[in-house]
Amino acid sequence: MTPRLKALSVHLLTATGAVLSMLAMLAAVEGKWDLMFLWLVLALIVDGIDGPLARRYDVRTNWPTYDGVLLDLIIDYLTYVFIPAYALFKSGLLDGWEGWIAIIVIVYGSVIYFADTRMKTKDYSFAGFPACWNMVVLVLFAVTPSETVILGIVLALTVAMFTNLKFVHPVRTARWRWVTLPMALAWVVCAGWAAWVDFHPQSWAHWGLVITSIYLCVAGVAQQLIPPRKTA
Repeated sequence: MTPRLKALSVHLLTATGAVLSMLAMLAAVEGKWDLMFLWLVLALIVDGIDGPLARRYDVRTNWPTYDGVLLDLIIDYLTYVFIPAYALFKSGLLDGWEGWIAIIVIVYGSVIYFADTRMKTKDYSFAGFPACWNMVVLVLFAVTPSETVILGIVLALTVAMFTNLKFVHPVRTARWRWVTLPMALAWVVCAGWAAWVDFHPQSWAHWGLVITSIYLCVAGVAQQLIPPRKTA
């Protein structure tokens, strides 16, 4: 396969996220939350592998007529933001005025964040919470905290999008990658299993989701507080 065809294949792989988002939305409309999250987890896996492939096959040079970054952002907004916000609202986890506040701040704040050219730091981490509502809402489905706690989490993370707090990228942030990448992979496994068993309250995956989610949320901030070791 020529370099151009390899680059095109990466773009086409990224584009499958649009199909997965539609399948997730159809499941959500029918209230099949477990199936919806399974599609979203699969979309997350695609999103995790297409970036390294894009850099490996240099898609900007070998197939520049397609904007891979724009393609990725469109799909990410659907799978990371729009569908999870709908699920949070329609599932009954957050009813009444709290639900309206949550979906409005999620979709409005996230679209502004996605348009911010400063969202990536020099070490390829994220400046502010990277609007990964698919991950947040999945954990909320598994743990089912009170409505007050859910609304507090949503508001806090929305505010965090527009701060200088650092959030690690599981693949691209080099520092602590030896911990971060296995944590991210463990999160995916736990998320897939939790959805597979329809978020059974006794599932072992719930503890795994909590532990890995806490690490992924605080690792970047910890890196800001702990200076890197100086090499001799």
